[in-house]
Amino acid sequence: MDDYRQSLIQDLDKKIEEAKTLLSDPSMADLAKYEIQNLELQKGQILGNFSKPGEDLEESLDDRDIIFEVQGAAGGDEAKIWAEDLTRMYLRFIEKSKLKVERIDETVYRISGPSPFKTFKYEAGVHRVQRIPATEKRGRVHTSTATISILPELEDVDLHVSPDDVEFAAFRSGGHGGQNVNKVSTAVRIVHKPSGIVVTSQSERSQSQNREIAMNLLRAKLWEAEVERKHGEISSLKATQVGRGMRSEKIRTYNFPQDRLTDHRINKSWHNLEEIMEGEGLENVMAETADSILSQ
Repeated sequence: MDDYRQSLIQDLDKKIEEAKTLLSDPSMADLAKYEIQNLELQKGQILGNFSKPGEDLEESLDDRDIIFEVQGAAGGDEAKIWAEDLTRMYLRFIEKSKLKVERIDETVYRISGPSPFKTFKYEAGVHRVQRIPATEKRGRVHTSTATISILPELEDVDLHVSPDDVEFAAFRSGGHGGQNVNKVSTAVRIVHKPSGIVVTSQSERSQSQNREIAMNLLRAKLWEAEVERKHGEISSLKATQVGRGMRSEKIRTYNFPQDRLTDHRINKSWHNLEEIMEGEGLENVMAETADSILSQ
């Protein structure tokens, strides 16, 4: 265990012992029990026990809203275009479903509704495309990749972040959105000092709303980092991990010349790629992928 987490554990142990001294006071006993329970929960989260006793980790998160992020990886400008195409594909799928989406930052979205994490958790990873870019004059097929990150949205009770560990800054949001966007510092940037993780939110006109969204995003990022440290123990979540975005670290290949989408984890292919990119039939691809992975 690193020094940072060790210091948090020691601090929580001290608070637990202090709360236990109140158990003998009838007027404080109930409050002390509640405080001890919360402190023990926080301790368990720091140690990596994100699910409640008796619950499966994935099942305990299946109903959570998610943070959805798509970024271009290997392939230069074409990779950025591919990331935009993937984003459009998933947004079209969401439009046809009962889910809702809101944009948090340039490439980051929040998806809410019926069981978003259960629906999307196996979409995370590296998506490779093989196609002739619009800028290619010689007709050569290019290979590019984009990474998709799917993170459950956590509350403070799920994963506590100490206020002393975050550095908050407000700034003026850029882009479109009217006069308020550019004249008032409503956008929020949060730096988690122990880990160096930086998150931003500029989707709302209210600074307090953006701050809350950014904190949710930070907790999700910290959860992801912890799962990556524990991925050897949590084998069922390995499929959700995003690598460095290199071409070899792929979960799917979208081969446009052959009109074929292949999921390499389950060794299955689908055709009608253009329709899938419009969000048509994507639900079947996602469902078949999840069922096959769970049955392995």
